[in-house]
Amino acid sequence: MGTPGSASLPTPSTPSGREGLAALLERPQQAALVFDFDGTLSPIVPDPDQARAHPGAVPALARLAPLVGSIAVLTGRPAGVAARNGGFANVPGLERMVVLGQYGVERWDAASGEIQAPPVPAGVAAVQAELPALLDREGAGPGTFVEDKGRAIAVHTRRADDPRGTFERLRAPLYALAERHGLIVEPGRLVLELRPPGMDKGVALEQYVRESGAGAVLYAGDDLGDLAAYAAVGELRAGGLPGVLVCSAAFSGEGAEELAEQADLVVDGPQGVVALIDSLTNTLTR
Repeated sequence: MGTPGSASLPTPSTPSGREGLAALLERPQQAALVFDFDGTLSPIVPDPDQARAHPGAVPALARLAPLVGSIAVLTGRPAGVAARNGGFANVPGLERMVVLGQYGVERWDAASGEIQAPPVPAGVAAVQAELPALLDREGAGPGTFVEDKGRAIAVHTRRADDPRGTFERLRAPLYALAERHGLIVEPGRLVLELRPPGMDKGVALEQYVRESGAGAVLYAGDDLGDLAAYAAVGELRAGGLPGVLVCSAAFSGEGAEELAEQADLVVDGPQGVVALIDSLTNTLTR
C-alpha cells in the first residue's frame, strides 16, 4: 500500500463524510487537509525520538499538495521536531506546508523554515523538577521514561513491564501534579503529557481552517488527543463547512477505538493514510 495507483478512493461510511469528500473533490483548491503525525503519518515506535514519517508519506503529500488549498501537520510534538522527523523541509511540492506543533502553539513554515513559538510557562520547569521524585514514589519502574518537549513533559509507559497498569497508576498523581502548577494532562497511547492549557487540536484546527479560507476540511488522526480536532470538524460541519474525519487505526486498545467510532473513514494505520493520500491524488488528476 502507499504507492501511486495502489488503492481506489474509499467511500466514507457516513452521509456527512460523503458530503465532505464530495466537496473536497469538487473544489480541491479550497480544501484544507490536516494530519496528525505519530500514528497517522508516522508509525508508533517504542522510542519517540526514533519516529519517522512512513516512507511513502512525504512523496504522497508532495504529489497532493499542489492540487489542494493547503496541507498541514497538527501534532503534540514540538513543531521543529515534527518537521525534522517528518522530513518535510526543502521538498518540492511542499513549499506551502505548515506544521502546527505543541497542539498548535508553535508553527513551522516550509516556505521560510522558521518556527514561531511563545515563551515556555514557568509551570513546565516546576513539573520537570518534581517529576523524578514522583515517579520514584509511585514505583513507575525503569521502563517508564520522560520526554522533554520544551513546552510540555510527556511520561511514556510503553516500555514498562506493565504498560497499561503503570499508565493507570500514574494517572491520578500526574493529574494532581499538573493542577498544582497550572498545567493540564493530555492522555494518549500509553503516554500522559503535562502541558499548558488554552490550546488543543480543536482550537488549532479551527483557527487554521479559518486562516486558510478553506471551503472543506479533511482531518486524519489516531489518538485521544485528536478527539478535540474531531469535535472542531463537527462544529464546522454544523456551520455549513463540509468535512471528512479519518481514523488511522493500526493499533487496538490504545485510543483508536473512540476515534474509529466517530470517523467517516477508517484506514489501516500510516500505510492506509498514505494509500488514501495517493488515491485522492489519483482521483484529482484523472
